Amino acid sequence: MSGRGRLALCAYAATMMAACAMLPLLSGVGWLVQAAFLLAVQSGAGALARRVPLAGALTVLVQAVVGLALLTWVFARDYAVLGLIPGPETFQRFAELFAAGGEDIGRYAIPAPASDGISLMVISGVLVIGLSVDAIAVTFRSAAPAGLPLLALYSVAAGLAGGEANWLWFLLAACGFLLLLLAEGRDRVSRWGRVFGSPSAQARGAKALEPGGGLPLAPLRLGRRIGVLALGVALAVPAALPALDGGLLEEVGAGGGSGAGGGGTISAVNPLVSLQDSLKQPDNREVLRYRTDAKETDDLYLRIVALDEFDGTTWKSSGREITEVPDRLPQPPGLSPSVATTTVRTNITAADYYRQSWLPLPYPATQVRIGGRWQFEPAGRTLVGDRGEDTRGAQYTVSSLAVNPTQKQLAEAPPAAAEVMREYTRVPDRLPDVVRRTAEEVTRGAKNDHERAVMLQRWFTEDGNFVYDTDVDSGTGINAITRFLRQKQGFCIHFSFSMAAMARTLGIPARVAIGFTPGTERSDGSMSVSTKDAHAWPELYFEGVGWTRFEPTPSRGTAPDHTLEDIAPGGPSSPAEPTPADSDEPSAAPRPSDTCPAELRRLGECGAAAPEEVITTTGSGGSAGTVTLIALAGAAAVLVPLLPLLWRRRATARRLGSRGRGPEDVRARVPAVWREVQDTAWDHGIPPDASLTPRGTADRIVRLGELEGAAADSVHRLAGAVEQVLYAPRVDPVAGLADDARRVRSGLRAGASRGARLRALLLPRSAVRVVWAGSARWASLTERWSRVGRDRWDALLRRPSRRQG
Repeated sequence: MSGRGRLALCAYAATMMAACAMLPLLSGVGWLVQAAFLLAVQSGAGALARRVPLAGALTVLVQAVVGLALLTWVFARDYAVLGLIPGPETFQRFAELFAAGGEDIGRYAIPAPASDGISLMVISGVLVIGLSVDAIAVTFRSAAPAGLPLLALYSVAAGLAGGEANWLWFLLAACGFLLLLLAEGRDRVSRWGRVFGSPSAQARGAKALEPGGGLPLAPLRLGRRIGVLALGVALAVPAALPALDGGLLEEVGAGGGSGAGGGGTISAVNPLVSLQDSLKQPDNREVLRYRTDAKETDDLYLRIVALDEFDGTTWKSSGREITEVPDRLPQPPGLSPSVATTTVRTNITAADYYRQSWLPLPYPATQVRIGGRWQFEPAGRTLVGDRGEDTRGAQYTVSSLAVNPTQKQLAEAPPAAAEVMREYTRVPDRLPDVVRRTAEEVTRGAKNDHERAVMLQRWFTEDGNFVYDTDVDSGTGINAITRFLRQKQGFCIHFSFSMAAMARTLGIPARVAIGFTPGTERSDGSMSVSTKDAHAWPELYFEGVGWTRFEPTPSRGTAPDHTLEDIAPGGPSSPAEPTPADSDEPSAAPRPSDTCPAELRRLGECGAAAPEEVITTTGSGGSAGTVTLIALAGAAAVLVPLLPLLWRRRATARRLGSRGRGPEDVRARVPAVWREVQDTAWDHGIPPDASLTPRGTADRIVRLGELEGAAADSVHRLAGAVEQVLYAPRVDPVAGLADDARRVRSGLRAGASRGARLRALLLPRSAVRVVWAGSARWASLTERWSRVGRDRWDALLRRPSRRQG
């Protein structure tokens, strides 16, 4: 194999090895196989172009055209001429898929389903990086700089993966880069002569390689030094760059962990984190309106998604297969004909701005009439949009059952099937023992599972002295649930997650539902569901009744009838009278993707992991169009929007996440929080002015940002803390710094236009600090190298003079 052929193969391998770092981000490996095949074709086109031979620029152009044609064939063939030649509709399709991919990134938690939009972003990013590596290392024969696009690919993956990233992916990416460097080193050295050959050739050239022989050892030594130096730079520069951390577009909030706005969110899954934000938002926007024939709507909850996998720190939806929506949905699991039910009919209309891929439905729905491309997920009994279908302006009719079990039926429910018990009572070994012990203490004396469930609910709502508070800070991680049980403050996510986990430790099948409470009745008889109706609640399974709602959150929602009366196990039970009022209140929680309030964004739909098959990577239309457009689009979609955003999120987490206590910690933390406030203002169009004092800066931010009330007070309070650190002889701990910074951010966002908010999120101006820091580091590094080189050169020049003397 020729030197360039070997280089091309190593460039391909290095790109794919770096791309493996994105495996934790997406469900399945189909996208990686697809990317490997497309990149192989693109690299092969470059190899053929170099054999023609073509000029370097033309070779890159040929590869870019081939890459565009491949993306067109896979993702937009129905919109292209002959499936390969792009036209205006092709690029419009790409734009739609990129927009949908951006929304999906904000909607789903890791691992996200490989939707068309996300797949296009990821695969086109791999092709763009692969093209850059091939062009730099093979076409222009300079492998060391090719490490930069490889570093960009790994950094994006590692930054998005957060805690899911580990040493294996770094090792794989580093080995790929090392392989590329070694291949280039061999190619460079081979140009000096046939150093590597058969044993006989090596023997014949042995004398030439000895001192005094014909061929000097300098090329070999130089090649080794170049390789070692380049590898050292490749390993050192990433360590010097700012770290990237967080989940898929993870918001940073109270606690500074992966559970943002939720302050003490037990889950690290993005979907639920924003629920707290929506409950606290001053803006209460209507997302759904419905009419129902139910006589009462107290129990008419609208479910979006059910979270059924629990690993001790995370609740998420498991991957499920989906099917076509049947005319009549199958019988709800576990529901016996002996349990009284009433059919409820509900007509629901979603707001035009309310966009999400999960359809809010009362549970259990038996029939759904809606137009468009929707799929049915049987385990959760949910409808999911297919190929970009969403809820914007949707109008649909739902028939559902108001299930009215008696307490006797629940108390005498037989054990659930082995499969249900195995799947829905699973708890991780690392779950703190205090969770199980607390559940057993609370339910001591109970004679059956229903009584245990009611006692748990009563403990949260009455006996346990819990307080509903959306400003809690119980942290995140494996011990978050224990902190919540100890502090006894939280909001619906904490209560529902904790009750479901405790029920599982008692052997009761449980999961968490995300959606809306029934909403508010209007004067015309319709019901209005708004963002503040977003809610989470536990569902427990009883054989013969099925999944049954409980309400452990104080002052939120309504407790089901079957939990209100004292339980007398084995005693008389009241007859079940079908009460139409017992239908789930349609409080839909679909989120508008971009307009989706921060609260709902991480609610179950916008963030809960969707079933893997919910969005399929269906290929369509191809084109071979302008290379420049796709290269710019791919680079902008993969690198430009993500790297600034991820760095900004990481910086926010680092600045607000510390918990300084001593004077030195306070001296370090106050300026960090103040820098975060200044950068937040900068992102919203208020550039920093180094000539102003902290107090003057605060006045300027309040004036230009049009801040009022709590947000303005927070700016001035932070400025005062900075002055104390700078000038006071004694520094006292300052509480609530992170909360002040978040209030300032919320105030600036509220006063900004939608475009300004989007710019602040995707392209924060303060991200230029990365360029400044990188430039300073590079200048320092080159100066150090130059000094070392000069010293060595001077030493070499001085040696002969010593020998002569």
